[in-house]
Amino acid sequence: MADLPKRKTIRLPYYDYRSKGAYHVTICAKNHACIFGRIEQGVVQLNELGMIADKNIAAIPEHFTDVDVIEYVVMPNHVHLLLALGLNAD
Repeated sequence: MADLPKRKTIRLPYYDYRSKGAYHVTICAKNHACIFGRIEQGVVQLNELGMIADKNIAAIPEHFTDVDVIEYVVMPNHVHLLLALGLNAD
């Protein structure tokens, strides 16, 4: 496996990311390839892989009871999620 590029961390050095709270997560496709679909007339049209991503993101709370998906969007080459960790009512 080739060496990965060294990247500057954007994480806060003293913050515990396991803490309860809301988190914004962005996941980009390798080389920003449009693997999840395309844009047609300003609207995202998901392909099969995009629909799989959409379905599995929506199912996160079924697998992780302490995680709520507040909002998310699958774009052609990336995904944005707003997750709440440990904030749901028991």
